[in-house]
Amino acid sequence: MVMVSLECGEGADSLLMCEEDNGSLVDGGGWFEVEEEGSRSGGGELLWGLLPVQSDECLRVMLEKEKEYVVGLDYVMRLKTGDLDLGERQIAVDWIAKAHAHFGFRPLCAYLAISFVDRFMSAYDLPKGKGWTAQLLAVACLSIAAKMEETETPFIMTLQACASKFIFEAKTIQRMELLVLSTLKWRMQAVTPFSFIDSFLNIVNGDKDPSRSLFCKSIKLISSTNKGIEFLEFRPSEIAAALSLSLTENVRSLSLISRYVEKERVVMCLKTMEEMGLISEEVVKKIASGSDATNVPQSPVAVLDRVSSCTNRSDETMTFSSSCVDSNKRRRLNGPPETYP
Repeated sequence: MVMVSLECGEGADSLLMCEEDNGSLVDGGGWFEVEEEGSRSGGGELLWGLLPVQSDECLRVMLEKEKEYVVGLDYVMRLKTGDLDLGERQIAVDWIAKAHAHFGFRPLCAYLAISFVDRFMSAYDLPKGKGWTAQLLAVACLSIAAKMEETETPFIMTLQACASKFIFEAKTIQRMELLVLSTLKWRMQAVTPFSFIDSFLNIVNGDKDPSRSLFCKSIKLISSTNKGIEFLEFRPSEIAAALSLSLTENVRSLSLISRYVEKERVVMCLKTMEEMGLISEEVVKKIASGSDATNVPQSPVAVLDRVSSCTNRSDETMTFSSSCVDSNKRRRLNGPPETYP
């Protein structure tokens, strides 16, 4: 564990001289666990059964608003091609997962924190090979999310108590928080799959309130979708719709929910869930058989991957050019955190 104090004029080189533990910050299990019985779930459940289902008008508003919080295919492709460091994202996600489990935060808190990380990384290039920047970003994003969603939040220094390689001073974290907030234009109350799940479960369940067990299962599945990058190309509503259908397996439900989301996109998301081992192939086939979306096209990222693979076989020297990203619209975070506003 390294205490990091960044003052004006200090360089970042000294931070890279410390010894680091090569082990992962989090083990393979324990991600966003939600108890199906008991008074709390993952450190605090959502208000299951206490709030009315969203009206049709509210759903329409959220469907329009969610577009503002999607990172876009260019971000996913830059992670896949190495233009952005996928390892840096994983460091941030692992740390958030560990802190989430340690403090018992609600599932939505962790989901928002990772969402902030992705949105920030899509707008800023973290310097490669400097692990402290990813952890600093993770601490700042979780701190912001906790202040928004938790009734009790630990002090900033206490927040770093769980398996942190670096310990940052409070003022350094506060500067990073301001940088995240300004970069995301203070739009922090993001639309997530949690925003839709209760309404979609109600729709696919025949306008009946979902059982507690069904609701808890949906929370677990939602919490697992932003651990990797496979679902970044889908909108929150599409993820929530796919999860709702997978839990009920109602063949007619896809037509019912198509008032809000495209059938093809939902089936595409279901197939991604199958590939990730979240649901079975039989469930996907059963749902898709009740619509005309059985033979959906591959996702945009999958199509680009296939084109890239075919092209590379004919020309092994071909590389993706990062010039496709408008560098004039992006700022770079090349300096140490003392330059934070």
